[in-house]
Amino acid sequence: MSFLINLVIGLIFGLGLVISGLANPEKVQNFLDITGTWDPSLALVMGAAVVTTFIGFRVVFARKKPVCAVNFDVPANRKPDRSLVIGAIFFGIGWGLGGICPGPAITTVGLAATGTLIFVPAMIVGMLIARKVKAS
Repeated sequence: MSFLINLVIGLIFGLGLVISGLANPEKVQNFLDITGTWDPSLALVMGAAVVTTFIGFRVVFARKKPVCAVNFDVPANRKPDRSLVIGAIFFGIGWGLGGICPGPAITTVGLAATGTLIFVPAMIVGMLIARKVKAS
């Protein structure tokens, strides 16, 4: 049952990414280009995501336990550390250069978008390198 719930949630998330334009690298790059062809429409998408997340966390954590798990798995460390800052920097650079981040990239693989077919393997290699570096 948990797999089915996760599948439906993933499909809804992917559909939202496509409808909102976050799966379109040109739209994302235009949003980030504040001195050129700036497109502020993604700010509305991000605002809606923040409001939805804010409400969702309150609803979920009002429960004693999750629907599809034994207990909540919340990180104990709430302070930014070196790994988080470095990861955020690389994420931001990749998002700005590629115009796409991991969620939309996975979504658009099914669309066989040329940039995505390059980005996703590069992302996977980066994740493997990060895992190796963290392990050592």
